[in-house]
Amino acid sequence: MHIELTEMLRCPEPHREEMLVLSTGEMKDRMVRSGLLGCPVCHNEYPISRGIVNFRRSKERVAKESSGPRPAYAPPSPLPSADAAQLQALLELSGPGGYVVLVGAAVRQAPRLSGLMEGLHFVGINPPPDMEEQPTLSLIYANDKVPLRTSVARGVVVGADLATSPWLVEAHRVLLRGRRFVVENEEPELPIGLIKLAAEHGLWVGEKR
Repeated sequence: MHIELTEMLRCPEPHREEMLVLSTGEMKDRMVRSGLLGCPVCHNEYPISRGIVNFRRSKERVAKESSGPRPAYAPPSPLPSADAAQLQALLELSGPGGYVVLVGAAVRQAPRLSGLMEGLHFVGINPPPDMEEQPTLSLIYANDKVPLRTSVARGVVVGADLATSPWLVEAHRVLLRGRRFVVENEEPELPIGLIKLAAEHGLWVGEKR
């Protein structure tokens, strides 16, 4: 986890948003490899292990064999995944700085997107089990809430495996107004507050009002 991401994280419990307190263990450059995040409101503690932040349960450790929480929806057959260059165009981001949130299978696009979009940091929520953190990618395990503050992301891409109502609502919450919302599903159950721009080639693209 990139150390600067700490300011953007929030406790997933249903209380007011407060900045979490980071206690670092192992550091590698600007990435936190191990440590603990504490909530000053409910006093829950969330571990960082192998660079991955685990918000699934308070004090639950990320075992080496763990792949994170099971997806809310497991498609019976492979669904189309967008090309990285296509996603870059759809996200319509100009200039460096800020965060792009990738949910589920969409996290796989991070290495390619980072090569196309320099100066951005990617936050992967519930990544595939073979994904590892990178200098441009922080990984987070979560249950049914994206543990980020409201309106922090310059763009959001939700993978086909987690394109269900709870995750779409959360992805909408963390997105900045006027920014792009991409789903790897042409007919997702979308939250209120999105303007549809396109739906084709296995993707739904919109903008937050």
